[in-house]
Amino acid sequence: MSERRTRRQAAQAALAAAADDTPSKSTPDAAMNGNGTSPVLAAGAEDASSPHENIFLFWPNIIGYSRIVLAIASLYYMPLHPRTCSLLYSISCLLDALDGYAARYFEQSTKFGAVLDMVTDRCTTSCLLVFLSSAFPRWAIVFQGLITLDFASHYLHMYATLAMAGSDTSHKSVDKSRSWLLNLYYTNKTVLFMCCALNELFFIALYLLSFSSPLLSPQLLHSVGESRAAAIQAGAQVNSSMLRQLFTNPYSAGALEMARANKMDSTLPWILAGVSAPVMALKQFLNVVQLVKASKWLAEGDVKTRKAAGLPRKKKSA
Repeated sequence: MSERRTRRQAAQAALAAAADDTPSKSTPDAAMNGNGTSPVLAAGAEDASSPHENIFLFWPNIIGYSRIVLAIASLYYMPLHPRTCSLLYSISCLLDALDGYAARYFEQSTKFGAVLDMVTDRCTTSCLLVFLSSAFPRWAIVFQGLITLDFASHYLHMYATLAMAGSDTSHKSVDKSRSWLLNLYYTNKTVLFMCCALNELFFIALYLLSFSSPLLSPQLLHSVGESRAAAIQAGAQVNSSMLRQLFTNPYSAGALEMARANKMDSTLPWILAGVSAPVMALKQFLNVVQLVKASKWLAEGDVKTRKAAGLPRKKKSA
């Protein structure tokens, strides 16, 4: 009996020793940190204590929203009021520099803000070029080409950066070995601001010339004519709805008369166009370089991907 009891006690002692070596089920598998808490629990507590951030209400993004509002307002005044339109459009463009400063000052640089900034730039410039196409129909194909080049070059550049360099890389991070000119354009804030500002100034000057230069836009200086004036009958019913008063027809005879009343001297617009024209040409050359470099970068990635997949496959000899 004593021998059986001794063996049973030995077995129980062995089980107790094994239980001491085995981690308790109540203890998490993750290692503890110095104060005896799990890193996962500590991270959760840190996330709970940190304030929730609304990216859409960051100051740079709020500035971006104001740029959109100003741009829409300038588009509304564009067919009739060149001075008001130019003022609103210029303020919208100048705020492009302020949102970048705000992002650095408040440490609120975000991917959403970068995309919002780029999309706003592309859309506002394109809308102005669309108006210039209608104001100067003879040169419409040139303005259409500029819109296409602007969208294509920036889209390819952005996509190539995301696909080849990763989502954490900014589209402004251009290596000198790939293009020293693009590196200078994107990394030097003075060069970037001057190129963008003078590029927009050239198109604004052309817009003002459409209201001031008989050489470029003679139709705005012609009179309505007896036939068109006769179409406005004295006893005709007038559409006095609130919607019609707020959004007048920019192609009506009254709108053309208002456009002629708002015409201005062409001296200053010609000077602005002449000063900014070389920089505008440089900006379009940069768009071409950006388009070509991004295309080549994507092609290099395609070659590496095909090699990794064993393509092109070797033809079997007969």
